[in-house]
Amino acid sequence: MSRLALLAGSAHPALARAIAGALEVSPVELRSERFPDGERHVEILETVRGRDVYVVQSTAGDPDGALMEALQLADAARRDDAGRVTAVFPYFAYARQDRRAGGRECVAARLVADLVKAAGVERVVLLDPHSTALEGFFGMPCEIVSAIPLLAEALRPLVTSSTVVVSPDLGGAKLASQIAALLGVSAAHVHKERTGPTRVSARRVAGDVRDRTPLLVDDMISTGATLKAAAAALAGAGAAPPAAAAATHGLFVGDAVGILSESGIGRFVVTDSVPGRNTPLPLTTVGAAPLLAGAIARLSGN
Repeated sequence: MSRLALLAGSAHPALARAIAGALEVSPVELRSERFPDGERHVEILETVRGRDVYVVQSTAGDPDGALMEALQLADAARRDDAGRVTAVFPYFAYARQDRRAGGRECVAARLVADLVKAAGVERVVLLDPHSTALEGFFGMPCEIVSAIPLLAEALRPLVTSSTVVVSPDLGGAKLASQIAALLGVSAAHVHKERTGPTRVSARRVAGDVRDRTPLLVDDMISTGATLKAAAAALAGAGAAPPAAAAATHGLFVGDAVGILSESGIGRFVVTDSVPGRNTPLPLTTVGAAPLLAGAIARLSGN
């Protein structure tokens, strides 16, 4: 029996299976079901006593339900006397709620981190969280894995002498600089102001974009409002239409497809950190399983 035990949450089984395949292990057999009253019930159907357990769960779509299932799986493993429990979150919900913008607000990222620890998790693995400062919220070791090299390689065929990598806001400027360095081009960023959950205003562009073709990069694509506003700001600054937009997490929530269809962006590149959805957008999906499997292998000593 392998010392490594992988518990696959139900939120994104395809990715969990791909990670297990890359590690050459079979996911531990378990049962996860809903009771008639809506409560989640999980049961591990084979022993994980003394084993190095990895709970793999993406938390998009139904973040509350996915998080609860991950916590229950971790608790079940701990109660079976697992040697160590690590939570692997290809997409970690609530990461954007990492501070109070004003008023009597919950800092949900810290609350979720505390719940993860309370469930018996001793270590977490995160794929490109919204902010690396999230690591400080966890009272345990935190391994951050980046899909930046994967995204850069997927964008490389689109690079020309006029290409510029652009972050749609100041917070992603470092990400844009890293991808630009890998592609051997310059970087720029847009100054953005969010005026509501789906309302974004892009005021000006910092960097040389006139007559150049932008590649927009961000950590996630959610409603599409940020990318559409950035594309409009770039057009106003004299740039050519964006050739592509790339992000680790392709959520595409709400009316994202309609919003992005009007953005002028020619292609979208994301990883499979969250389950895919049928979309008419020109979309390229890059597999994140090798990255996450590599992190697990390093941590487990395999």
